[in-house]
Amino acid sequence: MKYLGGYSQDLQDKARLLAERGQLAEVLRGRYPAGHLIRTDKALYDYVVDLKNLYIRNGAPINKVAFDSKIQVMAHALGLHTTISRVQGMKLKAKREIRIATIFREAPEQFLKMIAVHELAHLKEKEHDKAFYNLCERMEPNYHQYEFDLRLYLTHLDQPGCGALWGAGPR
Repeated sequence: MKYLGGYSQDLQDKARLLAERGQLAEVLRGRYPAGHLIRTDKALYDYVVDLKNLYIRNGAPINKVAFDSKIQVMAHALGLHTTISRVQGMKLKAKREIRIATIFREAPEQFLKMIAVHELAHLKEKEHDKAFYNLCERMEPNYHQYEFDLRLYLTHLDQPGCGALWGAGPR
């Protein structure tokens, strides 16, 4: 249960039992019947910038948002936020980028929002501390439930012979 290591033993045992019985997919599809329709990097950029403008108006601008096939979810990264500094004349310009693992291109909108909110929170809070998670919850009140369910989904994907639960939609 590598994705559930931070949770109580009781929750891990329940998840393990669901996985052993092959019921994780059924539980997740019951909670989240459909995947989102955000398929392109432009649509993802618009989605994340709309969230930023709604919750973090005075935050630094975001220069790029994209799905990234190189992010290894197995290394516990769901998304990445980076700030790239470049010298332009006598000034130092910072460009902020958010990248989200490609496997979430066909996931429920709640999972995508949870990841986007997490990465947006890093614009204001660098560390994963109480202030960081308070900001995540302000942007998405169900943040912790969606994170747990996303970890259940990753656990499902880790099972032999199990694949994506939400199929390809319009491209």
